[in-house]
Amino acid sequence: MVRNDSILEDHDLMPEWWTYSLADFLMFSPRTYYRLTELYNNDIWPAQPVAMALGVAVVIRWLRDGLVPGGAIAVVLAALWLWVGWAYFHVRYDVINWTGSYIAIGFAVEAALILWSGLMRGRLAPAGHPSAAGRAGAAMALAAIVLYPALAPLLGRPWAQAEVFGVMPDPTVVATLGLLAAARRPPWVLFVIPLAWCAYGGATLWTMGSPEALVTPMAAVVALALAAWNTRRRLNTDRSPR
Repeated sequence: MVRNDSILEDHDLMPEWWTYSLADFLMFSPRTYYRLTELYNNDIWPAQPVAMALGVAVVIRWLRDGLVPGGAIAVVLAALWLWVGWAYFHVRYDVINWTGSYIAIGFAVEAALILWSGLMRGRLAPAGHPSAAGRAGAAMALAAIVLYPALAPLLGRPWAQAEVFGVMPDPTVVATLGLLAAARRPPWVLFVIPLAWCAYGGATLWTMGSPEALVTPMAAVVALALAAWNTRRRLNTDRSPR
């Protein structure tokens, strides 16, 4: 029979929960994380330029005339979310972090929601005459596609470790948030998983000491502000006398 005083002694040796920091839950080193990114990029080449070209084509057409069908946008985004969920999180990230497969499920759910909203309900089409907020959202998406990969060399990492839209989560999520903010009537449920990833991914990078840790959380705040602005403008337009 175990004596109560020995149990208390063992308990006293255990640190209290509030003494833990985010670093105590990090399951890999920054070197391991960026090496994983490098190996992944090498394995899937040339998927990166294909995904970037596809994303740029969609956004440029949107900015020019706003005539990109919502269904086409939904198919492109859903396919890329599925790819990132399976090829990156399930196959590779899960090797260094047991949450990888669970995150992959979340990305698959977001892909299904995007398809449902864009194909079945037609809620991802841009406005015929995009507002300033809509254009800002589309510009945010374009920046995530074109500029995000440059963060790696700017921060002293090789191009092989660059994070590219359509194959890595951060630029894919930021671009998606920009397009959602630019859409005429985006369902708010589509924001939930991207915002959750911005918080999770930002916290992970912060714990690793990565300089770009605040990029996705800041993008989330900007996207929410643009979406609210765009929604308010649409409601005011719909209520105005014709």
